[in-house]
Parts: sequence; structure tokens; C-alpha cells
Amino acid sequence: MAARNRLPPWHQELRLTNGREVLIRPIRPDDALPLRAGFDLLQPEEVRHRFLYALKELTQEMADRLCRPDPHTEFVLVAAEPLPPGEALVGAVARAAVIPNTRSAEFAILVSHYIAEMGLGRQLMQRLVRWARGKRLDHLYGDVLEHNQPMLTLAKSLGFRREHGDAPGMVRVVLDLKKRATRPGEPPAAVEN
Repeated sequence: MAARNRLPPWHQELRLTNGREVLIRPIRPDDALPLRAGFDLLQPEEVRHRFLYALKELTQEMADRLCRPDPHTEFVLVAAEPLPPGEALVGAVARAAVIPNTRSAEFAILVSHYIAEMGLGRQLMQRLVRWARGKRLDHLYGDVLEHNQPMLTLAKSLGFRREHGDAPGMVRVVLDLKKRATRPGEPPAAVEN
């Protein structure tokens, strides 16, 4: 009986601090329409934090591309209502993509203000780190606007180091995946010489 209730890999039901239930799961093609509809609910600053520039709409082409990641080089999770894909409102998206010809992946996370500051960003980032470690990558990194303090604080708490970004006002956060973490969510343990 318990096996029937077990969720598939990368799925987890969570109750947020506000009582709302979400399901963290891999993105599906049916999520394209809810993603486009939910984009209009985002504040301009949320969009800038994720895309690093102003974006007025999530086009059908962009949504379709995001909802069909290459399973060999990309990993995309959503935090959505616990409803079937296509019906569920998506409140957060986290993506990691391997950079061609490297042992590194770039991440990006967007958590809607409706469910922000409830630990969901941490939950999603921990899964991206676990996926990148499973791919035996060397680094996971992301470019963050320097005034996006919640993301910079989260990254620091998970052991990411700060580097200069490629553009003014940008900070690159990098996690060395070869270092072992003591427990999920904790900064990597120091490497002894």
C-alpha cells in the first residue's frame, strides 16, 4: 500500500508556512500555458531578478522551450499547486543547464512574491545542487543582480562564493561541487590538505 502512495523521483509535497500546499516536481510540456498565464502576475522586479532584464511577456516559444528541457544537459523544476500539469498554477521555477564543453552548470530561480520568503528557494536550490552533483559536474553558478539580497544570502548560506559578474551591478555566485557537504543545505565541509 505504501508503494502506491510513493511519489516519483524529484517530486515532493510541501506545506509552506502560510499553509499553502505545493508540489515540487520536474516541469512538463503541459506547464507552458500556466507559465504564460502566471507570468502576468509577476512584479517587474521579480522578472528582472530572474531574466536580468525587463521582459514584458513570456512568449509561447520561450514557454515551450522551458517546458521541454534536454534531459542530458538541463534540469527544470516547478513548485506548483498539487493539481495535474496544465491545470496547476506554477509559483516557482528553478533551472540548471550544463554549459557546453565544460563541467559547469548555470542556474536560475524565480519564486513568485505570493510564496516568497517561505523557504521554497532553498528547497529548489538544494535539488539543483543534488542534480549537478549527480551529473558529476565541478561547479554550479548563477549571475545575480547585486541588489537581490535574498538570493545572495541564500547562495552564501549554501556555500556559494561570490565573484565579480560579467556586467556592472552583477555578482556571480559559484559552488564548488567537488567539496562535500556535511548535510543537505549546509555549506560544504572544508577540504583538508
